[in-house]
Amino acid sequence: MLWTVLLALLVLLLLQTQLSVCLRDLRSGASVSPLQSPPPSSSSPSSASSSSSSYNATQQRLPGAIIIGVRKGGTRALLEMLNLHPEVEVAKAEVKLTESIRVHYFNVEEHFRRGLAWYRAQMPFTLPGQLTVEKTPGYFAAPQVPVRLWDMNPAVRLLLIVRDPAERLVSDYTQVLHNRLTQDKPYQPLEELLLHEGHINHGYKALQRSLYHLHLARWLEVFPREQIHVVDGDALIRDPFPELRKAERFLDLPPRINPSNFYFNTTKGFYCLLSAGHDKCLDESKGRPHAPLSTQTLKKLCRYFRKPNKLFFEMVGRSFSWC
Repeated sequence: MLWTVLLALLVLLLLQTQLSVCLRDLRSGASVSPLQSPPPSSSSPSSASSSSSSYNATQQRLPGAIIIGVRKGGTRALLEMLNLHPEVEVAKAEVKLTESIRVHYFNVEEHFRRGLAWYRAQMPFTLPGQLTVEKTPGYFAAPQVPVRLWDMNPAVRLLLIVRDPAERLVSDYTQVLHNRLTQDKPYQPLEELLLHEGHINHGYKALQRSLYHLHLARWLEVFPREQIHVVDGDALIRDPFPELRKAERFLDLPPRINPSNFYFNTTKGFYCLLSAGHDKCLDESKGRPHAPLSTQTLKKLCRYFRKPNKLFFEMVGRSFSWC
């Protein structure tokens, strides 16, 4: 008799549990959370399209990798080439008329005060497992950026693309000169800015940006060396594929970029990208003829950079074929 009563109580308990589960499912299915998209209507293609992002879990994520510089070192080329990878989505500049609006979150106070929610809103939509990559060349030389980046994500991977510092300086000046001329504003010749009483002008900003060792030292006070991957910008232009393969390994990406993704454009004089039958070349500002610099001044500049370059080589554990 006792066993019969116990068995009946057990059956009643199981039935009650099952009923509670059914009621909970009915309640959750009866209403849609305000954070969820409503289920698509079979008669509404736009609803099906908009909800597909929700079901695929696409969202704007903070970057897992950032190209921090250097300015005029090949950052745009590196970003576009990484974007060939199917598991990479890049934050692209928004273009309004002739103005290019870049992210510059960590080095522009007006942007930084807007907070991480604003920064995240500048990122592309990605699927789980995809890598978001952002590029702001001004980060590398900005003293406040390393700590701010660490506070966002201590595990973020950093890519630093460098080129011959003398060539980078001339390219930097050339871009500023072009911008000034398009605005009908005068600008001093390069040698007037670069030299003071016949000697290298240490205060020239374009020169300071080429002192890679000084800026890298600040980053290494915050991030471990293995978290910063150095890309040879000159090699990337000569033959992109080997540098891209190294970048894939650093980012823990499966090898998906191939030599067939690049072809040399003889008219432009540099490599263009090829993906899914479509080709893409960098805009006309890339490969722009450099402003003139006398041979004598260039030699002075190269001599000036010898010691800073050597210090940089020691910091990164490799050397480059620079002047």
